[in-house]
Amino acid sequence: MHEELPPALKRRIPKVADLTPLMQFKRPTFGSAARLQRANTIWELRAMAKRRTPKAPFDYTDGAAEAEITLNRAREAFQDLEFRPGILRNVQTVDLSTEVLGQRSALPVGIAPTGFTRMMQSEGEYAGSRAAAAAGIPYTLSTMGTASIEDVAAAAPHGRNWFQLYLWTDREKSLALIDRAAKAGMDTLMVTVDTPVGGARLRDVRNGMTIPPALTAKTVLDASYRPAWWFNFLTHEPLSFASLSRYSGTVSELIDSMFDPTLSFDDLAWLRDTWKGKLVVKGLQTLEDTRKVVDYGADGIVLSNHGGRQLDRAPIPLHLLSQVARELKGKTSIMLDTGIMSGGDIVAAIALGADFTLIGRAYLYGLMAGGRMGVDRALEILSGEMARTMRLLGVNKVEDLNPDHVKLPAGL
Repeated sequence: MHEELPPALKRRIPKVADLTPLMQFKRPTFGSAARLQRANTIWELRAMAKRRTPKAPFDYTDGAAEAEITLNRAREAFQDLEFRPGILRNVQTVDLSTEVLGQRSALPVGIAPTGFTRMMQSEGEYAGSRAAAAAGIPYTLSTMGTASIEDVAAAAPHGRNWFQLYLWTDREKSLALIDRAAKAGMDTLMVTVDTPVGGARLRDVRNGMTIPPALTAKTVLDASYRPAWWFNFLTHEPLSFASLSRYSGTVSELIDSMFDPTLSFDDLAWLRDTWKGKLVVKGLQTLEDTRKVVDYGADGIVLSNHGGRQLDRAPIPLHLLSQVARELKGKTSIMLDTGIMSGGDIVAAIALGADFTLIGRAYLYGLMAGGRMGVDRALEILSGEMARTMRLLGVNKVEDLNPDHVKLPAGL
């Protein structure tokens, strides 16, 4: 038996009037700003960065120690958790601001210290500090930075700039940096304690990574595919450690010559007596050590395994977070880095007990993809993802996030 077709399903010749609303061609857009706007995630910025950056500096940013197990596990930790949303909440407005170390931050995330940053893209620390200031979040300058303490303070005079310190065998040099940071108005000192020696970063070994990058036959060939990076590199001030004297050699040689394997809690006590601002200790990977540094007067701690760049198979900060928060929440400012690649990751960390988070690779991918505009885009992506995730969880304030919003795999 033949069934009569509904009128809407009967074939007909399309009318011009029906086609007109469908034929809306967008005017093509060009340039860095348009290209960056097409990136919707940090992973897409990473893909852009890889196309635009020579292999050695890209791998220095992207890689980790040995088999890179730690970094992969850190990212998997965020992927494996499950959100638990609440419904029928009024989430018309969302406030992403939070307090960290006595001041308000527009987002619950700041920029972590990263070394050799102008090697990734020539704007380097200047782009990072200015983007952070514009976004209303803290920026942390590394001891291994390629812009000086004074230049970063001048580049972002209205930003909240922190300084990260590696304590060296030569304490006088460390003290000189501390004094410069204080005079430049940096209110927070972040001392990194997980580097008695440098980790085995095998991508750098394979690439023959040096500071500054060497013009070998291999790098010249690589340059032919990334002319913009090399043009910027060769036409700006030569790369050097602006907080230190100039250095030429491999990354591992530099690290092993500077880092102090004799560092102890006595040095932390000396630093607490010396520095009058906020003191944060970065690189904590056990509950026992977090207790100790708080007893020694740390205003804040960063649960971190150095982005997986030191000890492979190191503890995962997100897995450690809940037990640290249960014991130390309210006694110190609890921060977390490693593995963060989305705004949802940041929301999860805050819900599980972090007061604040830090990003390294996530903003560096933006930097390599498009300089200052790329960092702005990375922060814009993360901000949008945070706001959307919070709305979908039924939360409109960072302070209202709690462990009930996240379910971890059994056993964690």
